[in-house]
Parts: sequence; structure tokens; C-alpha cells
Amino acid sequence: MIGDLIISSTHRAVLQRMAEAAAAANWSAQTSGPALAGLSRIFDRHPDGQPVRLSQLNAELRRSSGARLARTVLDEVGLFLDDTESTMRLWIERQSSTLPEGFRADVRTWLIILLEGSARTKARSKSTLYAYFGRVRPHLLAWSETRHQLREITENDISQVLNALTGHQRAGTFTALRSLFQFAKRHRLIFADPTRRLSVGRAPARVLQPMTDAEIAEVKQAAVTPEQRLVVALAAVYAMRASAIRHLTLDDIDLPRRQIRLSGHHKKLSEFAHRALVDWLHDRQRKWPHTPNRHVLISWKSAAGTEPVSDYYLTWRLLLLGVQLEQIRGDRVLQEALVVNADPLHLELVFNLSSQTAIEYADIARSLLERPIEAVLS
Repeated sequence: MIGDLIISSTHRAVLQRMAEAAAAANWSAQTSGPALAGLSRIFDRHPDGQPVRLSQLNAELRRSSGARLARTVLDEVGLFLDDTESTMRLWIERQSSTLPEGFRADVRTWLIILLEGSARTKARSKSTLYAYFGRVRPHLLAWSETRHQLREITENDISQVLNALTGHQRAGTFTALRSLFQFAKRHRLIFADPTRRLSVGRAPARVLQPMTDAEIAEVKQAAVTPEQRLVVALAAVYAMRASAIRHLTLDDIDLPRRQIRLSGHHKKLSEFAHRALVDWLHDRQRKWPHTPNRHVLISWKSAAGTEPVSDYYLTWRLLLLGVQLEQIRGDRVLQEALVVNADPLHLELVFNLSSQTAIEYADIARSLLERPIEAVLS
């Protein structure tokens, strides 16, 4: 099909690269054909060498998987231009519009400053914005029954909110409220910062108990596919975080020697991890035999490119099924701490933890080791 098109050599090369990427991802002709035809239609009315706009791709390919693949290929050759408003900007507009009118504009500006940063503040991550807004929104709605602007919120209002909370929820809410009101004071939206004289101290110490037999059984029941079992194995054996699992590459795996490279250090592949890894790699090869992606975990979307799978990939396959990777990871570190008599230096070296985190796990293990036998058996 590509050979019959009267197009420039640049456009022909892009279409050829897209066809190869689709083949590497094991796309069927019914999937790749319409995507290639859509991009060629854009090229028919597009000047040679000019970037293709994201709005054009979305209009022609209707935000399909083909549009995402075309975007990846065009970006590789420097012919892609994102002319749409960022999804986070749209999220900010949508969420701030749910607030009472008196708070809406100030919160919107606060979130934009968090997103983009300023001369005095650095940009924050998406997860920070989600967390801060989620902590602040219910209290703004409650205050709106008697207050109409941020400048009307008092120190007593903040104290009442914090006194009704405990633990990490209290600490997280205070951090979010302090960020909002420090921003408002800095931009002269309020006369005084109601959080200035308040403090909740340090966040409570890490609380963790060994996983029960029932919890372990639930994980085994939920993790049934090869990739799910691999993710659980990596968290359960090596205490790997979700981000480290997503970025693990084939170059980090040495199956003949049964080794895995983590944070620059080679570790032995346990029987459990080795079996899970082999099962997944066989499944991966069967589905995407020609993928150029070197990451161990790939999906139908990432197989056509070279990027790691998204955060949502793990969320959809595990967290939404009730499998908490952090709980599994924490249980692995705690079990190791119990075996080595709560030695924080050992935990720091084995799991690449910070000194403070290793000490926290050691303290938890020590408290469990010092419990009376009656309490352990109860």
C-alpha cells in the first residue's frame, strides 16, 4: 500500500517506520491498515518537512491506538507538535470548576503554579497535585457554607479540621492546606496565613505487620497471569518498587547464570522469581516476537515503541484487584529484618533503602521480636 502512494521520501519513511512498529507489536492488518491510511491522508494535505499536529492526529485517527503509534513515530523523527492543552491543565480547569465561586479562581491559580512552578517554587508532580487537591477540596466545600473567600478562613478553622484527623491523614491534610495558604499569602490573596503558627509535628512512624496467611492467599488468587505473577514475585523476593519493576530491562536479566541486576548489583534469581520470569518471557515472545522494546514488562501499547509501561498498567492489572505492591514489598523487608535480628545496615544494603527507612523497619522488627510469646500467639 505504501508503495502506491505519491508522497515525499520523508513521509514514505515515516509510514514505513510506522508499518514496522505495528508489525513488531504484532498488530493485525485490520488494525494497522486504517492507522497507516489515516496518516497518509494527513500527509496528502501536509507540507513536506512540517510537523504534524496532535490535533490533526486525533481528528483523523480518533484518539485510537493508531494515533498513539503515529505520534510515537513522528516524535522519533522530529515531525510531531503537541498543539493541544495538557491533560493536567484540563484536569485543573475541571476540578476547580467544582468549587464554590469565591474559592475557584484562587485554587485554580494555586494548582497551575504547583504544576508549572514559578521563579520561587519548583514544579510538582501530577501525584502531588492529585493528593493536595484531594486533601483540600472537602474542607473548602465545608467552609463555603459560612465562608466566601480564602481570606475569611481562620486559624481556628484549620485547627478544627486537623483535630478531627489522625496519623498520615492529619499530616497530609496539613501539608496541603499549608501549601494553599502560603501561596495565597505570597500572592497577597489573603492578609494572614492561618497555618503559619500551626504544626502537626513529624508524620507518624511507619506501621507494618507481617502479612497474614489469608492476605497471601488473596494475592495468589488475584495474580493469575504471567505478568501479574512476575510483578508479585519481584516485589515479594526483592522488595522492588513499582517504578523499578516498570523500568527493569532485558539487559538486567541473566537467565543462564540465574542473576538479576538491581540498582547496579547482581543478585541471585530465586526459584520462585526465575520460574515467574521464564513464564512471562515465553508469553512475551509469543505475543510480540519482533518488538524493539527492551523493557521486561511490555504491553500492546508499549510493544511498538521503547518506553516502559505506564503506572496505570500495574494499577489496572494488580491494584484494582486488591493486590497492594507496597504491602508485599514491606512484608518482604520486614521478614528479612526479623531474620537478621533487626539489623538496619543489612536492610539498607540488601534492599537499597535509605538509612532512615532501614531504621524504621528495624524498629518495627525489634518491637515484634520483643513481644511476649502470648501476644504473638493471640
